[in-house]
Parts: sequence; C-alpha cells; structure tokens
Amino acid sequence: MTLPAILPVPEIHERLGTIFPEGTAHRNFLIREMAAKTVFTMLYVGAVHGTECWLRPDQVTRMTDDQAASIGEEDRIAWRDASLRPTNESIAGRWYAANTREPIRDETLREGLVRTGAVQERGDLPTTSPRPRYALAPEFAALFDPALEVEALQASIAAWQETNLSASALARIAILRRGTVAAEERVLVTFPNGETRHMEPGPSSVISKAVVEEFAPRFLERPGVILLSESRNRVVARDDQLAQAIGLEIQPDLNLPDLILVDLGTAEPLIVFIEVVATAGAISESRRDALTTVATDAGFAERQLAFVTAYEDRNYPAFRSSISELAWHSFAWFMSEPDHIIVLHPSTNAAKAKLSELME
Repeated sequence: MTLPAILPVPEIHERLGTIFPEGTAHRNFLIREMAAKTVFTMLYVGAVHGTECWLRPDQVTRMTDDQAASIGEEDRIAWRDASLRPTNESIAGRWYAANTREPIRDETLREGLVRTGAVQERGDLPTTSPRPRYALAPEFAALFDPALEVEALQASIAAWQETNLSASALARIAILRRGTVAAEERVLVTFPNGETRHMEPGPSSVISKAVVEEFAPRFLERPGVILLSESRNRVVARDDQLAQAIGLEIQPDLNLPDLILVDLGTAEPLIVFIEVVATAGAISESRRDALTTVATDAGFAERQLAFVTAYEDRNYPAFRSSISELAWHSFAWFMSEPDHIIVLHPSTNAAKAKLSELME
C-alpha cells in the first residue's frame, strides 16, 4: 500500500480554515489545531476510506513532533502498527495526554469531521470495540495533497464544499461572506418605503441592514422603521411622523435600542424593539423592562410590544456569551439564518403544554 503524501500540520491547519469557512456548523471543532493534528495522523497512517486502514483516536494523542518528522513509508507503517498496541510506557513529547482521546473522538471526529462527510466511521463495529474505526473520505484527503497549486486547490475545495456542505450551510457561508465584505465599507440600508441611508462600516451596521431588509419583511406584515441608530448612539434615521401617527413619543435622551420597528399590518400597531449584538448588548430582563416602560408611558399595552436580539450567527462568540442573558418574552434572530427565529416565550399554560402543541 502506498501511503498518502504528507502535508505539515500548520499547512493542514490553514487549509481547514478555508475548507470550513465562517458559518459552518461546529466550525471550531473543524479548524482548531486538534483537528489539523487529527487529519495529519490519519494521513500519516494511511487511514483513507477504501484502503482498509482506520484510525483510533488515541493514536493522535501518541504522535510526537519527532515521529511526525519521520515521513518515510517504513517508519510510518512501523509507527502505525506500534501505536495500536497497548503500552504502559510513557511517551516523551506526545501531542496530547491519553484522556484527550475523548474530545478528539466526540468533538473533532463525531461532531465535526464525520458530520460533514470529511471522515467516515465503520458501521460494522460494536460501540465498545477498541478497534480503529475512522478514515478520511478520499475526496477530503485529496484536499491535503502537497502538490496542489493555489488555483487547483481552490477549485477542489469549492467542489468539495458544494458536494458535502448542506444547502443551508452554503447559504449561511454566503451570507456571512457578504457581511464581511460589507463591514469594510459604508453600509447602505434600504427601508421598507424605499428610502435609503448609509451607516458607518462595521459588523453592527451589517446586522442592522439585515434586520431592516431581511428580518422585517419576513416577520412583520407591514413593516416600518421608526428609529435606526448606530453603536455610538448616533441616530441614522428617525421617522417622527410615523411615530406620532401611532402615538409613540421618541425622546433622544432616553436609552433607546438600536432599532425600533413597527408592524402596521396588525389590528393594533406592534412596536418591535431590537438590539443588535456584534459583541454585547442583548435584550436582558432589565433592558426589556426599561424599554417596556418607554412604550407603556407612551400609552401602549404590553401585548403590543416585541423584543428581538439580532446576531450575525449562532456559532459566533457574541451569541454564545449572551444566551444566558436573553430575556423571556423576547426573540433571538440570526442574520445568517434569516428564515428562523428563536422564541423565548413561556407557554400560556406551561403545566399542560405538550411539545406537539408548541410545535404548531
């Protein structure tokens, strides 16, 4: 058996970041150094599907820098065989402690590479079997061929992504890529009435644009923008005429949210307070209560109020770090998945609520 050519770990690490761009589910499991070392070890031992050679996660923990530098085929085969044998001897310079095999197995492999089709798992072994069970898919292994030039590599990666990443994943990736470009230049926002405004460059402006252009038409019957501001508390757009028409008094000195939308397609106006979170500032319980006071002081009933925290993507740190702060009776929405929304509303009768009813 001829073993695959070896690409150094840093170059594998770099390619993984391109293969799995922003927006890929569980991206951290797929692009971290542990993933790169796992792929390296699989290539090193020849664990590519169709060769009948498989990897056991603890082999990754047993690899060392000195061994990784020995790339002759005989050295690789000898280490592969030795690394599958039980041993009580300490391994000087090993990449990971023995118990690290669990995150390699559960996160890097099962939740990451196996889910994307990059790695295949044997289906003929009991779950308790100690025999090796993981192998790189041949098309994925080919992406780490050292002989691939830049253009050929880009084309191969694009072809693999198209085949292996889901339509929703590809859509998320495309949206986030557009957002990255837009964040580097002034952001043009088109309102429901056709008017336009420019916002300063930055991720918050990109999310605000998505709220106005994507969220509003999807989740409001007849949307309008009452207020749009930037993170530095500068008002970009303010529709006093619309606000007065529905009875909402906007006082600039109040701690207003990033956006105030209105739905005029309901029996009574629905006021939607939105906080845009690029780093911090979600709709917490205290923030919701403060905004409720602003609206009720203007004569609105609480049933006419909605609160939304808008994020770029649910895999980003901004969401993960603030999810515990999100208030009940609010929503969370992601620019990268515009058709979906998280509902943080208790059941009207939680004691009797059934999942089947909540799914309606």
